[in-house]
Amino acid sequence: MNIKKDIVIRIRAMFLFMLLLAAGIIWKIFFLQTIEGNKWREKAKMSYVEERTIEAVRGNIFADDGSLLATSLPKYKLGFDPLVSRRNKKNAKIYDDGIDSLCHSLANFYHDKTAEEYYSQIDLARRRKITYIVLNNDLISYQDVKKMRKWPVFRAGKYKGGVVFEKVNVRYNPFEKMGVRTIGYKKDKEKVGIENAFDVELSGTSGKGVFEKIVGGSWRPVEGGEKSIPVQGLDVHSTLNVNIQDVAETSLMNALRKYRADKGCVIVMEVATGEIKAMTNLSKVGKDSSYYSETYNHAVLNRTDPGSVFKLPSMIAIMEEGGLENTELVNTGDGTIKIGTLTTEDSKKGGHGMIPAQEVFEVSSNVGIMRLMQKYFGDAKQKKYYEYLKKFHLNEPLKFQLKPDVSPVINEPKAGDKTAMYWNSIGYGELITPLQMLTFYNAVANNGKWIQPIIVKSTKIADEVVQDFHVGQTVYPDPICSEKTLEKVRKMLEGVVEHGTAKNINNPMYKIAGKTGTSQKLINGKYREGMYYTSFMGFFPAESPKYSIAVVIDNPRGVKLEALYASDACAPVFKEIADKIYANDIQMHKLLIKEDGSKLNFAKQKVIAHSSDIKVFNDEMSIDKSPQTEGWTAVKQDSQNSFNYEIKYNKKNRVPDTRGMSLRDAMYVLENKGLKVRVKGIGKVTSQSIPPGANFTSGRTIELILQ
Repeated sequence: MNIKKDIVIRIRAMFLFMLLLAAGIIWKIFFLQTIEGNKWREKAKMSYVEERTIEAVRGNIFADDGSLLATSLPKYKLGFDPLVSRRNKKNAKIYDDGIDSLCHSLANFYHDKTAEEYYSQIDLARRRKITYIVLNNDLISYQDVKKMRKWPVFRAGKYKGGVVFEKVNVRYNPFEKMGVRTIGYKKDKEKVGIENAFDVELSGTSGKGVFEKIVGGSWRPVEGGEKSIPVQGLDVHSTLNVNIQDVAETSLMNALRKYRADKGCVIVMEVATGEIKAMTNLSKVGKDSSYYSETYNHAVLNRTDPGSVFKLPSMIAIMEEGGLENTELVNTGDGTIKIGTLTTEDSKKGGHGMIPAQEVFEVSSNVGIMRLMQKYFGDAKQKKYYEYLKKFHLNEPLKFQLKPDVSPVINEPKAGDKTAMYWNSIGYGELITPLQMLTFYNAVANNGKWIQPIIVKSTKIADEVVQDFHVGQTVYPDPICSEKTLEKVRKMLEGVVEHGTAKNINNPMYKIAGKTGTSQKLINGKYREGMYYTSFMGFFPAESPKYSIAVVIDNPRGVKLEALYASDACAPVFKEIADKIYANDIQMHKLLIKEDGSKLNFAKQKVIAHSSDIKVFNDEMSIDKSPQTEGWTAVKQDSQNSFNYEIKYNKKNRVPDTRGMSLRDAMYVLENKGLKVRVKGIGKVTSQSIPPGANFTSGRTIELILQ
């Protein structure tokens, strides 16, 4: 009986114990979930580990001369372990002695919080027993890191002072906004330019590592947790030339602002290789703004009616089909022509009358081109015209390296349509990008050889070439037309600049060959009078083409907001870019001298320079004769293409003769004599307000006129 009672008591005690244990567990669950739930949830968010991807260092993008266009630079985020002071007495002393000074240093460096606020941030983390916090999200340079390592507390290092510098790779463009759309970027979901097209090559191979989640949702690597090492991305070597890109951007920007245009683009291509040396695209930001930015790649993506620049393929097709000569007379009549129900007219009121085909092209006569199309293709041979356009590769996408790549649109007329071909022949009804049109002009400059444009020439690991894009570059073996036709149309292109619609950019230094294009803008399916898409496409030097250039300006306006043509808006931009390229390319000067067979094509007027400068120039140009006397020397080319030198004596207390000098040299001579100089115009000095040889007093003002 006692045994039974004892068993019952034990069972009851065990039951009571289990009941209390269950109640305790239930209470603990309730306590953790309800009373302290937020606390533990926050702590769980603040610290746990997982395997994460370690991004590789992105490859560099280089210009054609090896200049850096884009690179990844290490930046750092400042982190801190607030609990480092609790690990031993020595750490505690370091913390206690330096925390106030550290907080003042942080406040003085970042200027976003007071020293007291930084102290509160650190102290709160210590009380919550948080092992890592980011003190400031602003990224700092390595120079800042070196400076911070000397601060109180931080100078004790990571394990005693708790400082952690978290490395972050940041994309950096040394030339800032220059070519930003072409070089490209990755911003949120937007990827453009070379950065987008070669993203796989630039990205490299990511690694794997163990990371710990910290306050604010950030992650820090766990030391020794690397599972695979990331492999740095390939370097991309572009064809862009920094100097030409800068000139192109500046010239286009100035023109857009001057003419209050909506947008524009410039492309500079090397004729023989198809390498893009510059590509700039600018659009107005805001309706009435004078601020322009690279927001869209018009050169590659903007398909539109090309206008009169399309008269070049039409003229080549006519010559190939019927053997048209430049001297053949064309009756343009009163400057109007009606085909079907549509009438078109020339820009010159009253027309040009009977003129040779050369002049038809030079003055860009719509009527003349249509008359020639009637004669050589007519209604029955329309299909033949479009076969020529296909032979010229104008219907093919370029498969250009920048993405996306759009296809041109050249539609053959539907059965019974007797007007479309004539409008197509003068640049209406097709949809072609500036780069596609320039590639055709480049083929004409390149002796008929069509070559695919490229903007990246290779990818490399250090100096080892991984892929050479010239190897896979499309170059058609058959020329687009015969040598005879090329000779005739190149004469026409030169005539446009010498006598025609672009004669305002003719110059004695070198020849330009090109064509203006002015087309009415197509808006909501209707062509708008007074709103023009203008362009100039061509190449230089015309004798031995090295560069082809496209300039496009959309909707330029004059002083009174009147519409402007391509000759006013685009051609001067072409010349400004070409002038600056020519001035910096001594090899081009040598090439022109060799082609011309003369000693000099660019010193018809008297020029004054110092004899030492003349000698350097003559040595570079392989010219034998040089002035023998030191001093300022006048140089002039005579009718036999030889140089004559005349020493210009610079007598004391006499005003020197600066006529023919550059402004820099004239300023040097005059200011060294104590004269004050006032300048009007640009170019060489043509006259001076105080005659050469006159007496003067120091401090007197002399005015120079430059042209």
